[in-house]
Amino acid sequence: MDRRQFIEKMIAAGAAPLFLPARIFGRAGAPAPSERLTLACIGLGGQGTQNLRAFIQHPDIQLAALCDVNQGSDDYDMLYQFDGSSSAGLDPALRRAVEFHRDAQRDFSSKNVSTYRDFRELLLRRDIDLVSVCTPDHWHGLIAKAAVEAGKDVYCEKPLVNSIPEGRALCKAVERTGRILQTGSHERSNDSVRFACELVRNGRIGKLKEIRINMPNNEPQHLRMQRLKGPARLLPVPAGLDYDFWLGPAVYAPYAQHRTHFWWRYILEYGGGEMTDRGAHILDLAQLINHSDDSGPIEIEARGRQIQNGVYDCFIDYDFRCTYANGVVMTGGSRGERGLQLVGEDGWIFIHVHGGRLKADPPSLLREKIGLDEIRIRRSPGHHRDFIDCAKKRTLPMAHAEIGHRTASICHLLNIAMLTGEKLAWDPVAEQVTNSEQANRMAAGKPMRSPWHL
Repeated sequence: MDRRQFIEKMIAAGAAPLFLPARIFGRAGAPAPSERLTLACIGLGGQGTQNLRAFIQHPDIQLAALCDVNQGSDDYDMLYQFDGSSSAGLDPALRRAVEFHRDAQRDFSSKNVSTYRDFRELLLRRDIDLVSVCTPDHWHGLIAKAAVEAGKDVYCEKPLVNSIPEGRALCKAVERTGRILQTGSHERSNDSVRFACELVRNGRIGKLKEIRINMPNNEPQHLRMQRLKGPARLLPVPAGLDYDFWLGPAVYAPYAQHRTHFWWRYILEYGGGEMTDRGAHILDLAQLINHSDDSGPIEIEARGRQIQNGVYDCFIDYDFRCTYANGVVMTGGSRGERGLQLVGEDGWIFIHVHGGRLKADPPSLLREKIGLDEIRIRRSPGHHRDFIDCAKKRTLPMAHAEIGHRTASICHLLNIAMLTGEKLAWDPVAEQVTNSEQANRMAAGKPMRSPWHL
């Protein structure tokens, strides 16, 4: 097995060996200090931890700092406290990953991993090259924008931003500063997805007519959320959690059970429900395959059932229809196997999310070869690796800022269409709703709680 597989298996097995031959870690041929990039991770929840693990498997990444507003609150499913000399406060899996990385890099650098509660203090450091942003959605735009303006390259989780103006402001900041930004829409890095895209663009299913989106809400967390009856159970803020900082730019709300860690995504003030959670992955693939990464639909209509139980207010059941300028129609709903079906005049391809497993009719489509003279799209070395390579080469990554912004915009517009009950006419150039003042005001975003602002 290669180095990456070895580390993955050791972490999964719960082992963090301290004394192994240098050749196992690649230290004999380790990257020179000038070839390594220093990494800071802001937000250490479930996905933040996964991104940390993914990054530190690469020998040219040096972990430098961790940041989270939670410093060991029992309210969280995991504990994320870490101090440069001791990892005792971390959850066991993350502690193993950090210790393994630190041991593997022991003769690379003598620096400890520093910890922060306030991301602004972390961003003052000039020795940090890369920043992973994996906070709740309502923080994405502010932190990512501050990071690129501080001279850092940024890997930011999807959805890239929590409002359309935040997305445009972040894109402008990336362009102005010349920084590299990768949105965490990792599904588009799957080889199978990129092969399906090549099949469609080379006419193997005939002219693309429709993209059908399946986004069911049938997992345990969805069922638990719907069973909850209000009002919200108000509780004292747990020790170790800076709740006011967690809220940040969001409207103030008293601390309540199941409002923060993980569950925030089902509250529209902080996230967008399944529409922005897995929707940001699935709709992103539709954008890629329809060759509309720099644009979006021109008509959007949606209907849905909104949860209103005193805690959550996202849409749980929905149907929607979006029309693109090229005539392709994207329909979707909260049923079926999670993924998208690409329907052409001569066949169809279904992409399962997550993983990118393909089905097709006729099945022989999946045995097709793409010729040297046909349309090809580059393959990814892995979404995190692609970001690292692009940071070194100063080239656009697989899911750059404009891509992440455009996908997030569709997610937000679908939620706005459900909230207003209106069919929206959208101008993807001016980024405005042209037929509804109410929807256009909502698309323009809400004021941020002082002192936070774009």
